[in-house]
Amino acid sequence: MKAFFGYSATTQGITVRVNPRFLDEQSDPQSDHYVWSYHIRIENRCGHTVQLIARHWIITDGDGDIEEVKGEGVVGEQPVIPDGGSFDYVSGCPLPTSSGTMHGSYAMVGDRGMFEAVIPRFLLDSRHVRPTLDE
Repeated sequence: MKAFFGYSATTQGITVRVNPRFLDEQSDPQSDHYVWSYHIRIENRCGHTVQLIARHWIITDGDGDIEEVKGEGVVGEQPVIPDGGSFDYVSGCPLPTSSGTMHGSYAMVGDRGMFEAVIPRFLLDSRHVRPTLDE
């Protein structure tokens, strides 16, 4: 799993793992349009059920320009994750530069109230393509 998910962070028993992938077929460098997908796995080992209710992303392009994205849930869902369970999703991010970073947090609520689970900072680099299991 570590080979597939190159980035991870754990907060209060919630582990967020990330596998970014440059999408050459959707990118157009001549138009300053670069696209990545990222596969997220959220694992719950905190001892009780939690629900992801919101996300907060900080996206930095290669020029240092920062965009913040906040919203409810992820990919149209506010998943409930039982203890010992996990939730996976895939989303994407375009940038006007060939590299950048993303990181942030998920607002989680459970038996002990609300807390922020860290999304680790991960690299978006069109020149450094991480292999995936299906390649």
